[in-house]
Amino acid sequence: MTSSHQEHGTPSPAPQARAPRLLRHSRGVLPFDRPRVMGILNITPDSFSDGGRFLARDDALASARRMIAHGVDVIDVGAESTRPNALPVPADEEWRRLAPVLAAIVALGAPVSIDTYKADVAAKACALGAVIVNDIWGLRKDPEMAATIAETGAAVIMMHNRETTDPGLDIIADIDRAFERSMEIAARAGIPPERQMLDPGIGFGKTPDQSYKTINRLEHFARHGLPLLLGASRKRLIGAVLDVDTEDRLYGSLALHTIAFLKGAAMVRVHNVQPHVDAARIAHATMSEHAG
Repeated sequence: MTSSHQEHGTPSPAPQARAPRLLRHSRGVLPFDRPRVMGILNITPDSFSDGGRFLARDDALASARRMIAHGVDVIDVGAESTRPNALPVPADEEWRRLAPVLAAIVALGAPVSIDTYKADVAAKACALGAVIVNDIWGLRKDPEMAATIAETGAAVIMMHNRETTDPGLDIIADIDRAFERSMEIAARAGIPPERQMLDPGIGFGKTPDQSYKTINRLEHFARHGLPLLLGASRKRLIGAVLDVDTEDRLYGSLALHTIAFLKGAAMVRVHNVQPHVDAARIAHATMSEHAG
């Protein structure tokens, strides 16, 4: 029987330590004793699903309060759309969108993640209380990002990404290589493993088929010894199967994220918090074989 490592053309790695059951950050610890839910709060005019809905300060705060009431574990705040073909946003504009609302979201009490790949924005956000930096380029875009995160004491989520899509690419091997590079950058900057998390980047530089392959083989990435985040909420791979618009992809999102939990994801990143908190509880009951 061919091993998964042979199948992907990569050598079998040395045995890895079990992924840390926590994510340590500048203000405490997020334990992974159960599946966790990260809620998406886009303060953007052009995100693919909810662009423009939460640009106003009061609307953004109301959304954050709803997430907390529904049991969110982390609120991921972003001010630059990462949808396909979105125009880059300069750091000063990104911060202009974040500055009026970020401290108020932090004050609500839930851990806050800043979704940015720019070191300057990350530093300012952490100064206002963000405790996690969610970098869609895995520390490989801004050469100052790793040192900035190390200095703030924040945790980092390092995502796999590609500038282009290549249907013929061995996507699993490519993700492995990118993860190894991101982890090397983090280690060199002095970010300890308990402050690191990986994200295979569903929909980023991947065809729908490659995204489904990545989810189906999620257990493979345990070889890197870090907890995994997965975000498939409302994405194109769901529409490719169900032929529905973004607003009608909740059920597909729930299915994929429940599968991800069962395959080892520690946390999922979602638009609809309440149904995913319920799904996480059911997944936990199943995996622990305990309803209490």
